[in-house]
Amino acid sequence: MNISKILITAALAAAAGSALAEAAYPPEAPFVSSKTRAQVIAELEQARADGSMNYAASAYPVLLPVASTTTRAEVKAELKSDVPVANRELDELHDYVGH
Repeated sequence: MNISKILITAALAAAAGSALAEAAYPPEAPFVSSKTRAQVIAELEQARADGSMNYAASAYPVLLPVASTTTRAEVKAELKSDVPVANRELDELHDYVGH
């Protein structure tokens, strides 16, 4: 008796859930822009030029690429000279990078 009540309840819940899932929310309306890409870029450049951008420059730092002066051979030699690391194979070390 209890099993049949559970099955009926599950069937009703599934039916109610599928009935509610028919309509998309929010209703999808196609977006049509009134400006071209060139107009948006021009507005952005103008806002940057006259200082009317609404954000702090420090919130978006410019990250410069880092150029390493150390060669791969020098790094391998350094790893081999480190006693706890020298006992492992370099491929095994590669597996644990970032973990």
